[in-house]
Amino acid sequence: MTNPRLLILDEATEGLAPLIRAEIWRCLASLKNLGLAILVIDKNVGTLIRVADRHFLIERGRVVWWGTSRELAAAPDVQHRYLGV
Repeated sequence: MTNPRLLILDEATEGLAPLIRAEIWRCLASLKNLGLAILVIDKNVGTLIRVADRHFLIERGRVVWWGTSRELAAAPDVQHRYLGV
């Protein structure tokens, strides 16, 4: 695809070897730095906090929490409650 405006990834690193997962996250960070909008659905909270700007936690089809990476990192209770971290 040439010149996409949005990249959507759903569990893109699920079941992959750690080195491949790391490479995917590096590529996503590079694409973000180039200005591409990226929507990532993933359970890897630690990596998402480092890569994403905003987070939306969805439970049973409803947004139950939203905020920035800084806010999510500072909310271990939210991570434990909704993400089991």
